[in-house]
Amino acid sequence: MAVSAPFDLDDRIEFSVGEVTGALGDSVTVLPIVVALGALTPVSIGHVFLFFGVFQVVWGLRYGLPLSVEPMKALAGLAIAGALSYGELVAAGLLAGGVLLAVGATGTLGRVERYVGRPVIRGVQLAVALLLVEAGLDLSMGHPAMAVAGGAVALGVAAAGHWRLASLTVLGVGTGWTLFVGGLPAVSVPTLSAFPTGGPAFTTGAVEGTLAQLAMTVGNAAVATSLLLDDCFDADVSADRLSRSMGTMTLAAVPFGGLPMCHGSGGLAGKYAFGARTGGANVVLGVLYLGGALVAGLWLGFPMAILGTLLFVVAAQLGRVAADTDRPLLVGAIGVLAVATNVGVAFLAGLGYWLVAQRV
Repeated sequence: MAVSAPFDLDDRIEFSVGEVTGALGDSVTVLPIVVALGALTPVSIGHVFLFFGVFQVVWGLRYGLPLSVEPMKALAGLAIAGALSYGELVAAGLLAGGVLLAVGATGTLGRVERYVGRPVIRGVQLAVALLLVEAGLDLSMGHPAMAVAGGAVALGVAAAGHWRLASLTVLGVGTGWTLFVGGLPAVSVPTLSAFPTGGPAFTTGAVEGTLAQLAMTVGNAAVATSLLLDDCFDADVSADRLSRSMGTMTLAAVPFGGLPMCHGSGGLAGKYAFGARTGGANVVLGVLYLGGALVAGLWLGFPMAILGTLLFVVAAQLGRVAADTDRPLLVGAIGVLAVATNVGVAFLAGLGYWLVAQRV
């Protein structure tokens, strides 16, 4: 179904079993990342779920497609690993949102994408995965037995052929433990105010994080998602249009406690694999997120050792994507350099090498 022009709402919004199950496909990595951020940083889970819910519904109605709404994984991963402070995360989100809106509005995303080679993007993904492994190890050391138990659950689910559900399963185990220990949380409505948990810190680290995120967003969120929409839905949605959407929702959410957000191709693929075919899946998931915003306190007591296991699983999923490359040495070098220095330096070094190599 071509989606180059508006069409009747009845044609693009359905509520079926496939839309309901498909809605879960976008939460495979979203929920673990949000819970990790809420446990390890000043991020307010309630505000994050509020904006995820709103924009799931907005884009579901606007595009009529099960478009994903995910955290910007490079920035989220760096914040979880402690490489970015909360203030730097906020600043990087504002910078990335502004760049994406401007690039999409001027129609230059396609030209920019040609200069950032796919191996460089894969290297940034590997770098974030390695940093998450490092953070996961630190958290697991507090209660190794619990971490091993969580790991066994994840491996069992993956061995059964459901590796995409491993992170959700571990999240479910940790949530069950939290409920057992702390009971049901009180219902709380997130209040809207400017920068409720801290303002932006425009530092060198924030700029480096922005560069790393933009490298991933250009290739995996804008260009790859545009191609996947065409492949799966015969939908003509340009990368520049997606860039404008990502910039708009990020700039709208970050100043009020939300996260930098993108349209990830992985989330779209997950929704499609789980049965979603229209924007109805977004409406379903949006309502679930809005409900989650009311009981965000549920995850405040999440066990740190299980959280460590959760970070391993998310890192493994990100690492699987990074391994899809024909330049493993370059990808590996960027990842190792990021751990030794930081992601911004590794990205610039990898990009410089790529540009020189392409000219030779």
